[in-house]
Parts: sequence; C-alpha cells; structure tokens
Amino acid sequence: MKPISRRTAVTLGGLGLAGTVIGGAGLLWTAQPGFTPFGEPVARSSFRAKTGEPLRQPTEQSSRDGVLEVTLDAAPGRIRIGGRNATTLGYNGGLPGPTLRVLAGDRLAVTLRNGLDDPTNLHTHGLHVSPEGNSDNPFVVVEPGDSFDYEYRLPADHPPGLYWYHPHHHTLAAAQVFGGLYGAIIVEDPQPIPVSRERVLVISDLTLDAAGSLARATVAERMHGREGELVLVNGQLNPAVDIRSGERERWRIVNACASRYLRLRLDGQKLQLLGLDSGRFEKPEKVEEVLLAPGNRADLLVTASEGTTTLRAVPYDRGDDGMMGGMMGGGRGSAGAEVTLATVTVADAGGGSKADALPALPRQATPRDLRGATVTARREFVFEMGMAGMMGGGGMGFTINGREFDGGRVDTTVQGDTVEEWTLTNTSQMDHPLHLHVWPMQVVERGGRAVDSVLWQDVVNVPARSAMRVRIAFTGFAGKTVYHCHILDHEDNGMMGVIDVRPAGQPLT
Repeated sequence: MKPISRRTAVTLGGLGLAGTVIGGAGLLWTAQPGFTPFGEPVARSSFRAKTGEPLRQPTEQSSRDGVLEVTLDAAPGRIRIGGRNATTLGYNGGLPGPTLRVLAGDRLAVTLRNGLDDPTNLHTHGLHVSPEGNSDNPFVVVEPGDSFDYEYRLPADHPPGLYWYHPHHHTLAAAQVFGGLYGAIIVEDPQPIPVSRERVLVISDLTLDAAGSLARATVAERMHGREGELVLVNGQLNPAVDIRSGERERWRIVNACASRYLRLRLDGQKLQLLGLDSGRFEKPEKVEEVLLAPGNRADLLVTASEGTTTLRAVPYDRGDDGMMGGMMGGGRGSAGAEVTLATVTVADAGGGSKADALPALPRQATPRDLRGATVTARREFVFEMGMAGMMGGGGMGFTINGREFDGGRVDTTVQGDTVEEWTLTNTSQMDHPLHLHVWPMQVVERGGRAVDSVLWQDVVNVPARSAMRVRIAFTGFAGKTVYHCHILDHEDNGMMGVIDVRPAGQPLT
C-alpha cells in the first residue's frame, strides 16, 4: 500500500470567497452569509465585510498545589452577539465557559449545577481519566435543579495539550452544545513553548430566531446534523486580532460545533501545527490549512507577516444524507459558503524581533507507535444510515454494526492492557467522525493507504464510503464508556455504542 503522509492526512488545498456581515431590517444582527433573522432569504451579494470587537479570551481558572476546584453553572442567560442581545445557554454566564488549566498529576474537581429545564451531565473530552464513578462517566444524569460533584485524577504522565468539556446526555447532547455549553481544558506543557502570546479560540455555531433566542432545529437538521447560521469565535462574530510582524503566537483552536467541519486557512502567515487533539508531533509540521471535524482540536503556531488577512473556514463537503437530504432540504452546510471567522491585522514590529530571531522550539517527546505492537483483537465497526420506518412515521436509522444505541447493552468488551486494531467502515453518503472516550486512537491506515508517521487523535474522521484503521492501547483504566459519531445529532439519533474495558487478567465472559 502506498503510504500517506501526516501532512496529507491533516491538510488540504483550496481557496474560496470571503465571508461577510449583514444588517437585517429591525433587528440589526451582525452575521455571516446565510443568517436570516426573520426566516427570509437574503441575497449573498448584500453582505459586506466588517470587523468586530477585539478578540476576547475566555475567563481562566488554574490549578494550585495540584488541585483545581471549580463550579460550573449550566443555565440560560443573556449575552451580546454582534452588538445585540441574545438568549443562549452557557457555563457561568459565559460563551464559552471558563478555560480550565491543569498539570499532569493534578486533581480536577468540578461541581456541575444544572439550571436548565432538561437533564444534563459533563464529559471531559479527550482526557485520559477514569470513565467510572464520578469521573468521566457518560451515564451520570444531573436532573434540573440538581448538582453533581465530579472528580478527575490526571495520571502523572498525562499528555499535555488542548482538551474540552461539554454535555453528553443522550438525545440532548447536540441541542445543549449547539446552545452554548462548552469550554476548553489545557494540560500545561512540562517545558514551555516560547511564544509572544497564547490565544484560546473556541469556534462554535448557532442559529437565533427574530427574538434573539435559540432557534429550534428542524427534522432535516437533526437528521443531517445541524449547522448554525452564525459562526462564533469565543462567542464573537468576526472579532479583530492584532499581531506584530515577526512575532510567533500559539493558537489553541477547539471545534466546538455540533456538526460543522472547519477547514481553516490563514493565508499570508506561517503556520506550524504542534499537534491535533491529544496527539503531539515530535516537531511542528508546516501547514497551509487544517481540517477539524466536530470535536477536533488544533495546537497551532502562527508567525506573523505584515498585512491584513482573515481566519477563514473554507468549504468542506462532508457529504449528504441522500434521499433524506433531498426530500427534507438537508442543505450542504459547511460545503456551502465560506465564513470569515476573524480579521487579523499584522503591524510592523518597528525594529523589534523578527521571525529568524525567534527562540528554538523544544523537541517534543517521541509519541508511542503501536504499528509494531502485538495486536490481541481485530474488530470492524460499520457506520450506516438508512431508512427506518419512513412510511410508518419513522426516520433515518443511525447505527453502528446495525444497532442503535442502548445504554443498558454492552456492545464491545475489551481486555485491559491490550492493543486492538479497529477497522472503521463508513457505508453512508456522509462523513462520520468517530470519538472514543478515555483512550486515544493511532491512525495507521486511511482509505487503503498506510499512514507513514505517528498520528494520534481522539476524533477520527471517516469519510463517506471509505474506511480507516486505528490501533488503541487500552491501558491505564478500566470500566464502561462509549464510542460514537461526533456529529452530535447522529449520536443522539443512535450512532453510539457502549464499550466495557475489563481489568487486565479478568475473564471477558
């Protein structure tokens, strides 16, 4: 098989047209193409570029003496988007919630208070922590008005990097994330990476009605995977980012969208990718763009050159749901118009430090490579979408290996301290990004071609009508958790399974 490089696996080529802004009659929302506050179509030619307020950083809370204790209040609230009031969901009244900074070996204690009208819970996406008890347990249910005390103990060798948190209550995950419940987690580097500035960019989308409230998703959106008409960076529309020429910044980017793929470009600037998700490369990879499926994260170095440019999400075709999309107007979503996410202005440094004088980047630890490991089991997981009782009032069936999610059923039983190889086969006409809780995956084959380098991710996109192979080391923890499509509407509709990792040496039957 012909190898595929890591750069090919995470970057693409292409250009598009710039995103824009509109003033709608009566309610003057600042918006990207496609936003129609009164449900009426607006000609794309009527949009014009406009720069918003300076990019704000989420509030931060950091651990001290090995502990971070935080309270997260999940509740609706009023915020400002594009200079107007809106009612969304949020943690602690923010959009996004606070960034949580911890170190490997720390204890993270979170009190989640549910001020919503529906049940909720909390998932620490990507963290390698226990899936049981009051740790990263997706089966916990926090009823309206109740609270729950979570406790996550990070191993002393936990990988540094960018992670995030969001709700994971089955059937409600898409609506609650889409509504504004998300925030970043940073596990700090043991050796600092020299940059002039670090920014956290949490990218999300939502749709608001004429009153500025969250719009209800249509049946087609729930089937196809909802994509919002407004695309936000840290809760802002097209914020302004100022950098000085020759400076190197670190951008930690989270795709917190429920279904939208982000094919990111920042033309005219030098981009180096430190890693994706929980994975880190030994040395940064030079890239021109980065593709983030829902749930993916990018750790990106930006070395600035003088001028003005935009951070853009250019079109990416994640496929269509065939007959259902055609019958119900599912739309093309992120395959459609380009979106301007932020306007970046680079000023002359005025004789300051230039790129060739930047300090060297520390070499990262050599990532574990499972390609030479002994594989104890090989499994195939088939992702399918099909008609499920359409004439009888049903809808699309979203299945893994022919079964929709049942929280009372174990779909996969694994022996702890072993390495397995999974073939991820997507028979449908849409991409499906697989997320496995707790244990990251090493991508070893993509579309029939071997990956020629070590690539670790906790969300692996499986393109339509294709297959991927990954290897997983089930080390560190045992217990029950889930794997699922991270197009959250697909997860809520049943594309999820339960995995039970048994302690090493314990019989599987």
